[in-house]
Amino acid sequence: MERRLAAILAADVVGFSRLMGANEVGTLTALKAHRAELIDPLIAGHHGRIVKLTGDGMLVEFASVVNAVACSTLIQQQMFVRNAGIPEDRRLQFRIGINLGDIIVEDDDDIFGDGVNVAARIESIAKPGGVSVSAAVRDNVGNRLELSWRDTGEQKLKNIERLVRVYDVCIDGEPPGGGDDSGAFCRVAGSDKPSVAVLPFDNMSGDPEQEYFSDGITEDLITDLSKISGLFVVGRNTMFTYKHKAVQLQQAATELGVNFLLEGSVRKMGNRVRITSQLIDGATGGHVWADRYDRELTDIFALQDEITRTIVEQLKVRLLPEEKTAIELAPTGNVEAYTYYLRGRQFFRMTTKSFLLLARRMFVKATELDPDYARAYTGIANCDSLLNAWHGVAMSVDEVLAITDKALSLEPGLAEAYAARGVALLVSERRDEAVTAFETALALDPNSHEANFLYAKYNFISGNLERAAALFIRALELQPDDYFAPLVLQSVYHSLGRSEEAKRYAWLGLKRAEDALRLHPEASDPAQLGAATLAALGENERAQEWLARALAIDPDDNNVRYNAACTYALLGRTDQAIDLLEASLPTLRGHLKTWFQTDPDLDSIRAHPRYGRLLQLAN
Repeated sequence: MERRLAAILAADVVGFSRLMGANEVGTLTALKAHRAELIDPLIAGHHGRIVKLTGDGMLVEFASVVNAVACSTLIQQQMFVRNAGIPEDRRLQFRIGINLGDIIVEDDDDIFGDGVNVAARIESIAKPGGVSVSAAVRDNVGNRLELSWRDTGEQKLKNIERLVRVYDVCIDGEPPGGGDDSGAFCRVAGSDKPSVAVLPFDNMSGDPEQEYFSDGITEDLITDLSKISGLFVVGRNTMFTYKHKAVQLQQAATELGVNFLLEGSVRKMGNRVRITSQLIDGATGGHVWADRYDRELTDIFALQDEITRTIVEQLKVRLLPEEKTAIELAPTGNVEAYTYYLRGRQFFRMTTKSFLLLARRMFVKATELDPDYARAYTGIANCDSLLNAWHGVAMSVDEVLAITDKALSLEPGLAEAYAARGVALLVSERRDEAVTAFETALALDPNSHEANFLYAKYNFISGNLERAAALFIRALELQPDDYFAPLVLQSVYHSLGRSEEAKRYAWLGLKRAEDALRLHPEASDPAQLGAATLAALGENERAQEWLARALAIDPDDNNVRYNAACTYALLGRTDQAIDLLEASLPTLRGHLKTWFQTDPDLDSIRAHPRYGRLLQLAN
């Protein structure tokens, strides 16, 4: 054991739990790339030693305090560049704290002591994308790096008895000397806007079937707050990873990298609704504002608008005229139609025929109650396209396109309507027009799950595997209960020859599928898709168990038959696979026949003498 004076750099990723919840594999891959391409080389170039890695962070020792600050500043400046063009809710940002102090070095080169502890505590209060240092560091660096500093005063750090004066390094978006205003003011790589995260509102109705309603309220509040340019709002995909979890509010605010949290509950009782909501200061855990509303169910949209406006007022954010108009514009004025729409969307996520028919009935009922409900028409169009493509239900493509035209006439910028149009065009093999529709959807709303997911499927069957992978990854980030996207990514990366990534996404998809089966034991969709993935991983016994479950629930469903064929092919039971394909292929329409021809799950049967017959059925 030895003692020495050293500069200690402590760093971690802001909101790492949030990022991992949204996309575990993508986050780890990005972190690995940042370390390999930027952080590790900079540390080595500044003669630093990485003492330990802690999953989302690291502890680094420098003999020179000047090198420690120079290295950390360059890391943050370059991360600013690397994050350019990446949506705020997907950026990997670091907090960095530096202290100069006495450390204890053990035989295994691990380090301990007050110098290390203070560095870690300073890092915890650093801004996202920023560098904070102790007064000892500031005094030793002096003017040697041509940096500006901001004195934040004496800080009470957790588990540190004395007060510690902390300085922020002023970081501009360019390296020192890169511009006339370089280093002239403090700016972090994140947003200076007030930041808010809306935790999933609890369903207090005593009926699990009402969960869709509380989820709908949460999503609408996130959407309305996201329309306000003066706020940074964490997206739905991230926030729903906190659903059904006990949340420590201050810890959640730290994980999410936000100033404020909005939490609440919904109780729907007949024609009345009670909503409680609290705006929480993320730093202290104290209430900024709280209220309870008991209203008629028909007042639900006005109530959401009132909550949004109250938050804006509490945070002293200026609301632009167009933003005021946008948050006042409800998708429908009919709460019963809204309820049917939310139900339909819940059922639509299960692609078996029975669920699609049920979803369609919900969407139709919504349009009967409100003939101007654009999103409900989009739901009908999607159901019709999938019922035709997978299950052979008679459908006129022109009629489906007319339904999407109706939706767009009511809400011209509705990305979901363009995505639905793209699917209908694919069913009729009008691929160029479909691509135009999908691209329009993504241009209107890059964060639309439907647009990313449906366009990913098109790129997969077209052989554009890298593009398909990127779109599927964005889809699984946007909807944290989407198991289809990561399960298909297993096939995409398998086809690309990237087996490790294929396995990681396979296990992510299986975890999500297991969660879906717990929530919806009556649904075969997660089991049938998961069975094929388990077979691809060599988990043959579990694959057969999952497949048996799917076949017991929906033995005559064409979707189940197709995925069962994939599972049998991967298990080496070729004749059973071909028997099921002979039954299911005549029902497939449009682009799904191409899906069969390119599906890597079926590669093992393509040399079989009966495969020629299957190709005839797919033409």
